Amino acid sequence: MSETSRTCSEKIGLPPGALIYVGAKKTHKVKVTVTRYSETEFQEETVGNPDSWEPEKLKPLVWIHVSGLHQTEIIEKIGISHGIHPLIVEDVLNTAQRPKLEEYEDCLFMVLKMFYSDRAEENILFEQFSLILISDGVISFQEGEEDIFEPVRKRMKNPQSRIRKTGSDYLAYTLMDAVVDHYFRVTEIMEDRIEAAEEYLFTDLSPEVLQNIHELKREILFLHKTVLPVRGFIGSLERIDSPLIRPATHVYIRDLYDHIIQITDTVETFREISTSLMDIYHSGLSNKMNEVMKVLTVIATIFIPLTFIAGVYGMNFRYMPELEWRWGYPFIWLIIILVGVFMLLYFRKKNWF
Repeated sequence: MSETSRTCSEKIGLPPGALIYVGAKKTHKVKVTVTRYSETEFQEETVGNPDSWEPEKLKPLVWIHVSGLHQTEIIEKIGISHGIHPLIVEDVLNTAQRPKLEEYEDCLFMVLKMFYSDRAEENILFEQFSLILISDGVISFQEGEEDIFEPVRKRMKNPQSRIRKTGSDYLAYTLMDAVVDHYFRVTEIMEDRIEAAEEYLFTDLSPEVLQNIHELKREILFLHKTVLPVRGFIGSLERIDSPLIRPATHVYIRDLYDHIIQITDTVETFREISTSLMDIYHSGLSNKMNEVMKVLTVIATIFIPLTFIAGVYGMNFRYMPELEWRWGYPFIWLIIILVGVFMLLYFRKKNWF
């Protein structure tokens, strides 16, 4: 049983809104970055020890970004200071959430899975990313400390950036767009792995290749299960009638929806290819077994008449004429060789091997 499953079981019987972190154990400190900006000003700071944290210090806000969820007291303080519904805070701490969009009276709550690769691009990592759009800003939470939003911050520092001239709904779109852009990189890595698996199938049919294909298929299925709901809730976000999203932002959300459609189509193709890879592997094993059986059948067929000849002259009758013949033994070997060569040439002419 995984660590996440054990932690989920601890919530049994607790009231709604109970704040328990559900996810892998983390050792790094939770980092809270507060960014305020306008067309003429930009200010970014990191909030320190939560024991000395004054919630009013975060008002008014533009963007609060939290890296790390295992210190629940910090998440709770943010929720209280900004009037976030307790059920939203509970869902933020539950990293086993399915990607979704929830509309409340005073905010929009969105959950995505954030994918990225390690430096060697050998492993695909993922974590939960939650985003709360409120009237005066955006609050975002991520499970780990991997910073994929550095390009967004660089754009924010530019006074001519569109982010500096628009509202918090455009910032929410920008953050989701950064997450979705990393999906493209993940699909590129998966495509390279699929091509490598296809090459191995024509050169190696070892159990290790089957294990790699199985792991690849499992990753693709997880990616499909994760990306498909994102397409649904971004489509709903495009059509939503909320005062928190200005009409001008719907154009960008529509573009984001086109991106996620492209990704889901690619992942769907990957899922079909992974299934065909398993079929090709089993077909290759069957063909290999057929080749082995063909060789064994040819050998057995050749030895049938040779065994018959040896059986006849192994009866040792007293009056068998060839027993007293001086050249009988070489003559029998000559017959055996001629029969074997004839059958080999015949099978070769028929292209049976």
